[in-house]
Amino acid sequence: MAVGVVVWTNIFSNSLMLLMDGVNFIPAESSILAFEPYEINQGSSSYWIYGQDGENYYYFSYDAAAPYIFISKANICQGFDRLNFKTWCSAKQGTKK
Repeated sequence: MAVGVVVWTNIFSNSLMLLMDGVNFIPAESSILAFEPYEINQGSSSYWIYGQDGENYYYFSYDAAAPYIFISKANICQGFDRLNFKTWCSAKQGTKK
């Protein structure tokens, strides 16, 4: 039951996020079911800055060639902070779906 509520919540919130702002997207390594933004831009656009799913953390990098970076939750970066991409020692570049 709890898994169904979480999945339903992610689908609803992610669908709304995608519909309301054209900048938003779901990282290719994730899915609309699993992706969970945990820091949202507070400006005029409400796009995600940091997000996560069961496997990875994601950072929206604003770079057209590589719009986000991601790192495994099982990383071994010394001083890792999920809210500071500069501490992500083994991050990989992602591409839009």
